[in-house]
Amino acid sequence: MVASILHIPNPEELKKLRKMAGLSQRELARLAGVSQSLIAKIEKGTINPRLKTLEKILKVIYERLSAKDTAKNVMHTPVITAKPETRIIDVIKVMEEKGISQIPVVDENNIPIGTIYESTIMKALLRGGKKASNYKVKEIMDDPLPTVTESTSLHTIVQLLLEHPAVLVVSKNGVVGIITKIDVIRYVLHKVGE
Repeated sequence: MVASILHIPNPEELKKLRKMAGLSQRELARLAGVSQSLIAKIEKGTINPRLKTLEKILKVIYERLSAKDTAKNVMHTPVITAKPETRIIDVIKVMEEKGISQIPVVDENNIPIGTIYESTIMKALLRGGKKASNYKVKEIMDDPLPTVTESTSLHTIVQLLLEHPAVLVVSKNGVVGIITKIDVIRYVLHKVGE
């Protein structure tokens, strides 16, 4: 969940997150399957936990966040999308310009039908050389990202983000938002600062 190195909570932020979730050190330790002394040491900054341990701890904290925290509160808009007929070279330019690593592919009704990842483009270029840059998105796209509604709980979103790099928020009008791991981290840390 925190594989994105953009921001890993520091000890003070982790303590604030735990308190915001209404968890004691003992309860957090029990739910995360670690010792209370480990939680105390992490919060004091005297130990750097393994990433897997930190993921377990953050998972418990995020699960405890209020049900009022929904996709609508966390999602990022507008969503940059591609059409199946878009050329890969054009997708590369957008990814580079916007600093993003995946783009949802939508049909004419703004319904997600696939995803184009940097890694997929890289593989296509390695296989097909420069001519692959003229491929169309539909020729190499992967499955669509998971979708949720605007009222989906933050807990559910976190569960999906444990398995996927992003989650799309959809309504009757198709894609209306996107949520990545860093969006959730920023949202929670902003709430801690309130």
